[in-house]
Amino acid sequence: MRPSLALTSLSLVPYLFSNVGEARISPKSPHPPSIDRAQVVSRFNPRRNTSSTSTPMQVGNGDFAFGTDITGLQTFLPYGILSSWGWHNSSLPANSTPSDFTGLDWWTHDRLVNYDMPNPAEPEISQWLIANPHRINLGRIGLAFGGDYRNYTEEDLQNKSQKLDVYQGILQSNFTIDGHLTTITTIVDPSSDTIAVRLQSELLLLGLLGVFFDYPYATDENKFEAPFVGDWNAVSNHTTVLHYTGNGNQARVQHTLDNTTYYTTLQWSGSNVSVSRVPNSHRYVVQPNGNHTRAFEFTTTFSPNDDFPSSSLSFDAIIARCQQWWTTYWKTGAFVDLTETANATADEIQRRVILSQYLLAVNEAGHDPPQESGLVNNGWYGKFHMEMYLWHSAHWTPWGKLPLLERSIGVYNRFLPSSMQRAADQGYSGLRWGKMSDPSGRSAPGEINALLIWQQPHVFYFAETEYQFARNAGGNTEDVLAKWDHILTESADFMASYAFWNASTSVYDLGPPMYPVSENTPPNSTRNPTFELAYWHFGLDVAVSWKARRGQQAPQEWKHVKDNLAPLPTAYTVDETTGDHVLTYTLYEGIPHMWTDPDTVTDHPALTGIYGLLPPTTAINQTLVSATAAQVASDWNFTTCWGWDFPMLAMNAARLGDVDGAVQYLVHSNFQFDDVGMPVGTKAPTPYFPGSSALLLAVAMMAGGWDAATNSSQQDFAPRFPAQWNVRAEGFGQML
Repeated sequence: MRPSLALTSLSLVPYLFSNVGEARISPKSPHPPSIDRAQVVSRFNPRRNTSSTSTPMQVGNGDFAFGTDITGLQTFLPYGILSSWGWHNSSLPANSTPSDFTGLDWWTHDRLVNYDMPNPAEPEISQWLIANPHRINLGRIGLAFGGDYRNYTEEDLQNKSQKLDVYQGILQSNFTIDGHLTTITTIVDPSSDTIAVRLQSELLLLGLLGVFFDYPYATDENKFEAPFVGDWNAVSNHTTVLHYTGNGNQARVQHTLDNTTYYTTLQWSGSNVSVSRVPNSHRYVVQPNGNHTRAFEFTTTFSPNDDFPSSSLSFDAIIARCQQWWTTYWKTGAFVDLTETANATADEIQRRVILSQYLLAVNEAGHDPPQESGLVNNGWYGKFHMEMYLWHSAHWTPWGKLPLLERSIGVYNRFLPSSMQRAADQGYSGLRWGKMSDPSGRSAPGEINALLIWQQPHVFYFAETEYQFARNAGGNTEDVLAKWDHILTESADFMASYAFWNASTSVYDLGPPMYPVSENTPPNSTRNPTFELAYWHFGLDVAVSWKARRGQQAPQEWKHVKDNLAPLPTAYTVDETTGDHVLTYTLYEGIPHMWTDPDTVTDHPALTGIYGLLPPTTAINQTLVSATAAQVASDWNFTTCWGWDFPMLAMNAARLGDVDGAVQYLVHSNFQFDDVGMPVGTKAPTPYFPGSSALLLAVAMMAGGWDAATNSSQQDFAPRFPAQWNVRAEGFGQML
């Protein structure tokens, strides 16, 4: 079982770094924040009058989340109950084991390298390794109507309303049936995988309202399971067993799916309650039997272990913990207030920022890197992607919530053995981080999975950000240096050994074979992509500086590779207005028809990330950066962009001084958020949370500025929003 997520895991005094804007806050400051955060946050509480068929209302704690329909439960729509620990393996193909998988050998700079790619001669075990393990939906909880209301649908409910109090983490839902008001309050404990619910209705008094629990089977047949997860029809493929425990107010359901077993502990108020199983199903009904009360409270705890408590906290105790955790979350760290700007764009950015902060704490503050859809539904079988970890989680530090990042950042230590083995198997030094991963550290087979490289320098971004923020706050930088040293050393060793010395050009090349960020170029001819080259420069530069800070000499190989990497590739294009030839960066070296081929100017415009997401390095020419940004704005097919693309473009525009352009990218028509703040997917199902987390990273950069040492021409680090906006920001530190 995962560690308890006690309130102290957020910490009442998180890192609060050097601040800009209207107020300076530090852990020792006796003065409260100048912004009325509760007022700003509460202004954007989501409300619904009907269920959405694409996204739920959600409550959760980062490792565990509960998605609901309009009833505050899952009465009419089987939204997910997802967790960090809930995984399932389907049966292996007949007469096979994972060790039967051999991958494929590809020529890589005059030698054969074995990569974890699906082998056409081993199709079944290749696909099994891709799809297993897969994340499971732990169950479904809904209202069970009795009597004449037994077959009621959502359309039969009147006066439906729902409000999520994001400042306190409390969901309240209301409706009436024949004049009988029903109110449901739904919360999740911040410290355990527990849902707590209070029902208030005259239907309880009449014995016409109960609660059902249901369990689906888990399947590896679907790469994407959205909006709902699990197979609800394969009843015979799994088993559930009911056990009564406690003093008549507690029960346990054991759910077994092949070799996966987990437990649900139910506890309720009152004693005159029955639990029955619906025949030929895995549905159980908890029925209060008219015990002269209009209220019924229950808690539901999910656990992978058979050590459930004999008693658990009451609803009142859990709601108090919930309120304390969420109010602390909002009161600490950084905050930006755009509400005094009479501007629809500012209002929409503020809404997105507030709801993203809530949803990322619910979905992406767990003990593993998050999957793209968080804990809402499943994408890529529920696995997470190491190249996306930076976009998912880099925002925690500049927003002053490093303890939430620390929940999952240990993944790099956990994955050291498998990553070092991967590098060794391929003939490289150090370690090679995988891509599409499960908590064990195994990377799923795939051509793109095996050849992608931009996840490798992420550790340097995380480490350098933590170091700079700790230094600016007067924190213990020696601890930070020691914490990251081994990981950075092994990562730099790989990056140096991966770079190939090209004797004909006297530079180090990256690739081929490789895939760049956009994953849409021919791998055997993709060489020296712009973003990856700049990121290699950045990572190796941090690696050398890290050793110097520790009073150590960096390996000469790191310096030689860093100083002799291939130059960032360029090409001329014609300015359609002036007819002048303009030099810009390109996606990769030798790409044909960079700005005239419609298949080239699509998907992730990663070449803008070299000056925005990344600080400038000696490899960067700012004139070319500006020309490239202008060409992207003019020629890129933004209808093919999605998620984090637009915040990345905004960061590029902001660092170039184009704050109006930055704002427009943050509200681009292809960068949408729904009514509850879920980022709308385009190439992947909704929600696509890297859009939310990248938004927060971009806003942190605009609110806090960046390190003057990396951009001496811009000394004004006031919030970088349009001049006519009234912006207040507190608690932000300067980014890299």
